[in-house]
Amino acid sequence: MLKIEELLEGKKAFLFDMDGTLINSMGIWHDIDLEYLAGFGIKLPDDLQKCLEGMCFHDTAVYIKNRFNLPVHTDEMEKAWNEMAHYKYAHDVSFKPGVEKLLNYAKSNGIKMAIGTSNSRYLYEAVSDSLGFERYFDCVITGDETKKSKPDPEIYILLANKLNVNPEECLVFEDTVAGLNAGLNAGMEICGIYDIYSDYCTEEKRNISGFFIDDYEKIIYSE
Repeated sequence: MLKIEELLEGKKAFLFDMDGTLINSMGIWHDIDLEYLAGFGIKLPDDLQKCLEGMCFHDTAVYIKNRFNLPVHTDEMEKAWNEMAHYKYAHDVSFKPGVEKLLNYAKSNGIKMAIGTSNSRYLYEAVSDSLGFERYFDCVITGDETKKSKPDPEIYILLANKLNVNPEECLVFEDTVAGLNAGLNAGMEICGIYDIYSDYCTEEKRNISGFFIDDYEKIIYSE
C-alpha cells in the first residue's frame, strides 16, 4: 500500500499525463487504430501501441504514414482521428477509479496540478468539458503546443515553468515508459501508473519509478 504522505513529501506540484493515467481512454485508440488501418486494408500490428508511446499527435501521424506508406497527408490523418475520437472523449471517457480522491486531497493540501498530454487540444477540451478538469488543474500543455515528444522532457519543463516550481519539487504521474523517462529527463520524481493497455511494460515501469500505483483506490489517506 502507498501512503499519501509519501507522494506529498517535498512536493509543490503534481504533473499528470492524461490518457491511461487520469482517464480510461487507451481502449479508444486501440479501436481507432484498428478501424483506421483497416480502411487501407492493413491489419493492426501487435507492437503499434509500444512504438507510439509518448508521441504527440503529429509525430504519431508521421510515424504511421511512413511505416505503412499511407497515401494521405498527416494533416488529413490527424483530422480523421480527432473526428473519430471526439464523441467518445466527450461522452464515454471516465476518470480512472480513485483519481478524483487523490486530486481533491492534493488540492486541499496546496499542491499545484497540471496536465502534460501528447494528445490534441481538441480532444483534451472535449474530455475536460465532460469531467470538469478546471476544478483541479492550474494549467495544461497538449501535444499541439510542443515541439518534441516524450521521452523528451520539454512538456514537463514547460509545465514546471508555468507553475513557477523547481523540477525537484514536481512529481510526474505517467502510464508509459516514455512518459516516465520524460519526467526523469526533466529532473523530476516519477510515479508509474498501471494501465491494462501498457501491461506489457509494467515491470519496466516499476523498476524505473520512485513510486508505483497499481490502483488509485488503494492509496492510504490520513484521517
